Amino acid sequence: MKNPEAQQDVSVSQGVRILFYIMKPNETSFQTLEEVPDYVKQATPFFISLILLELVVSWLRKGKPPGRVDDALTSMSAGVMSRLPGLFFRSIEVTSYVYIWENYRLFTLPWDSPWTWYLTFLAVDLGYYWFHRMAHEVNIMWAGHQTHHSSEDYNLSTALRQSVIQIYTSWIFYSPLALFIPPSVYAVHLQFNLLYQFWIHTEVIRSLGPLELILNTPSHHRVHHGRNRYCIDKNYGGTLIIWDKIFGTFEAESERVAYGLTHPINTFEPFKVQFHHLYSIWTTFWATPGFLHKFSVIFKGPGWSLGKPRLGLSEDIPEITGKEVSYSSTASQRLKLYTVVQFGLMLAFYEETFANANALSQLTLLLRVFFIILTLTSIGFLLDQRPSASIVETLRCMVFLMLYEFGHLKPLVPSLSFVFEVFFTSCIAFWAIRSMKQLVCSHSK
Repeated sequence: MKNPEAQQDVSVSQGVRILFYIMKPNETSFQTLEEVPDYVKQATPFFISLILLELVVSWLRKGKPPGRVDDALTSMSAGVMSRLPGLFFRSIEVTSYVYIWENYRLFTLPWDSPWTWYLTFLAVDLGYYWFHRMAHEVNIMWAGHQTHHSSEDYNLSTALRQSVIQIYTSWIFYSPLALFIPPSVYAVHLQFNLLYQFWIHTEVIRSLGPLELILNTPSHHRVHHGRNRYCIDKNYGGTLIIWDKIFGTFEAESERVAYGLTHPINTFEPFKVQFHHLYSIWTTFWATPGFLHKFSVIFKGPGWSLGKPRLGLSEDIPEITGKEVSYSSTASQRLKLYTVVQFGLMLAFYEETFANANALSQLTLLLRVFFIILTLTSIGFLLDQRPSASIVETLRCMVFLMLYEFGHLKPLVPSLSFVFEVFFTSCIAFWAIRSMKQLVCSHSK
């Protein structure tokens, strides 16, 4: 999936059908892995279009947006971070699969057979079910997956809140397929399974009628994202909900769902969103006596502790009263608008970096990734109103101008080069003055 020649443009019809997993075998079957398009990349314009459509529908129905700016920015920041390793390495879900296929396959199913296509659809979805279930039932795997559940809103931007480290365990559950299914067929369905799950992150669609019996739908997935007691560890399916019904983890939506982690993390800082539970495991591991108990901290459920069953006790989960208040930024509306503008500028450079990754030097890639991560961190600090936010933002704007001056960052529109320089110079002046005022105030106390 790295060959740029294989990246063919998709039509509007294909883009929509990709998101809903209604592509045909004869248009998505490829002999080699290099021929497989990067469907996730090609779906980006359709992500944006559906997010805007959700916004319009929510305004028309409820008179308000489907979520909050701070939460949406944090979700998209997590999505950006999760893709950055792909600039340097091929996905472990693909490399591990190819290794097993080339060294241990038992037999080879024909890559161009519709039967292989449909079998792979079912097999990938079943593999996803068991990965997803274990990601909730094994603490070290939950450390990655919890990122996706940390949003207290539920909208299409939530689907983008992905983990940086989750991929390093998910590959295990797909590896048996490499014994007989060609990598090119697997790579197609791995992407389609992920893309299908984008549109089900919404409250705009209430029910899909008879389709609720077979498919994973917004209603079923709302339950999965809930922190109500009846929602915990339910509805793990990716595309199909039948696996939950077969294995006893299905729960229909009933009372109103409260979203997020059972113990909210109350931050928009991207590194805490990604890695806070790893730190929790680390501290709990060393505080827990005995080797077997330490082993349990890692491999039993996130709710486990001494004297409790593997998955913990349901009564330990805080009961939802309906009076819960989501964590929100205290930043002014002007500051939130500023973070949106800076995120948008960063996103333009991010997309351009991925589009031209093969033509950029390793140094330029590293510097751009550093700038992207610094931008996401600074936005998180600003939204959290951290005392050091002004200093970090000053340094970030200085880094931008330095990278810009040495050619590691280039304007998408060359005629706007002077505008960029003036804008970021003004930002440096503003945040530097604000930083100095904070330092003076702190010393005078």
